[in-house]
Amino acid sequence: MSSYPHSKDVRFTLGGTPFYLNRDLLAKKSSKLRKLFKDNPDEDLSHLLCDIPTTPQIFEVITRFCYGFHVNFTPENIIPVSCLAEYLGMTENQSRNNLLKQALSFFEHEIITSWNESIRSLKAIESMNIHELALQLGLVDGCIDSIITKALDNPLLLGEPLNANVHESDAATHYLALCWKSEDLSLTTLHLQFYEPIIQGMIQCNTGLNYVASNLYQYAKRRVFFEPKEIDEDTSSYEGVTLHSRKVVIEAIEKLLPHDQGILPCAPLSEMLKYATLLEADVNCREGFERRIAKQLDSATVNDLMIVSQGCSKEGKYDTECVRRILMNFYNNFREKDHAKLVIVAELVEGFFAEVVNDIDLKQDSFISFAEMSIVASKGTKRSSDVTYQAILTYVNKHEDLTKSEREDICELLNCAKMSPENLRPKSTEVKKGDEFLVNLEKLSFKVSDLEKELLVIRKEIERAYSSCKKMKTEKGKMILWAGNEDEYQENVRLQQLQLVCQEEYSIADEDEDFGFVLV
Repeated sequence: MSSYPHSKDVRFTLGGTPFYLNRDLLAKKSSKLRKLFKDNPDEDLSHLLCDIPTTPQIFEVITRFCYGFHVNFTPENIIPVSCLAEYLGMTENQSRNNLLKQALSFFEHEIITSWNESIRSLKAIESMNIHELALQLGLVDGCIDSIITKALDNPLLLGEPLNANVHESDAATHYLALCWKSEDLSLTTLHLQFYEPIIQGMIQCNTGLNYVASNLYQYAKRRVFFEPKEIDEDTSSYEGVTLHSRKVVIEAIEKLLPHDQGILPCAPLSEMLKYATLLEADVNCREGFERRIAKQLDSATVNDLMIVSQGCSKEGKYDTECVRRILMNFYNNFREKDHAKLVIVAELVEGFFAEVVNDIDLKQDSFISFAEMSIVASKGTKRSSDVTYQAILTYVNKHEDLTKSEREDICELLNCAKMSPENLRPKSTEVKKGDEFLVNLEKLSFKVSDLEKELLVIRKEIERAYSSCKKMKTEKGKMILWAGNEDEYQENVRLQQLQLVCQEEYSIADEDEDFGFVLV
């Protein structure tokens, strides 16, 4: 006999699915529904039951239990079923061996004992509005602690680490090694709300940082990276994920990523920096990646520095200031006695400079800025000025509209005294036909070498003239040396005049370090 005077089935709709259920069976297992039915014996309760935090599929599991059928628990439904059982008061106080007890027992013995099942359980509730209830029951923390413990015992669960000393040719192989055998069970498939506390816990428990760092990079590849050409302009999203959410993820990754040197090579660090720049992540995020790259700049490649400029005010394809900040970080923190790394970085910057000059949109100010960075990086390394020379040739060839004044400014960057002999006499094939500036540049470089040799001879002859000096004579206010007879006197006059002409016409300095040229 019914416990209610006018017992009848209760009808309500949940998520578009209608349910017709017996009040007595529901009230026997659920203290919440029992009270609801008791307080409203004759009323239509459909409007009171429509706000249950669940889905039709999970509620069907509840009704099967109430009707005495076997309940099939799975990693995907165990947390939602446990939360709904708690919400409806399906506890031992209401009925012996009730649903909540059975669900929690399954969770303890079948879920948190397995890495895969713990991940499946967390993934299943990402889009459900039961996070707070799951936290109260300890289900989220249970899965997180289980994952951390198992990663501590076996760091390879995070994927193979990508060591900083991996040769570039082997990089692709190691990138693939980071991927899961089953992508669906990878830690990187979890939403940030679960992934973040898991990584934080692993770092606190001293899980191998190289494993953690590699997994963070894998998470960026899955949750951040995208093809800019495939962005939906109407929704600012890619594959249904908005650019804002990607920005949030890359900022979180930077905060989680340990600062230890060498746990990731420069290539993945640079890739994350590029996307942080593209997504306009906050300054702390971008500078954090820059500092990590600077710590191991001697292991970087030219491509690692090719950070694309963003915004309307960009003066070229590549971000000059970003590279400058990376270099400043490297030099400001360089404390090693061995200067071999300085030479490596100088070569890197030269290679970067040689690459960016091919950008047709590169403005003169940016070109000069890149050149100055290359010159400063080479200071003290005894490297030649050949890269600067070749860059000037390339840049001027691509920018024929430069004025004479602009070309002179560019010429002043070159230190002829540091050029190699072969570039002091460049091949005519390197000069663009009809380009007056480059022709002058070649001629001037050719003359510089000859004039240096001639001045050396002049100095020696003048010194010899001094030693045999017998008479002084003044001509046009200048002191001229002559030795004995008129022929020797005329020869000394010629030598001194030649020296003055060379110094005035070509602005040749005595010191090698400051030796340069200007176009006249």
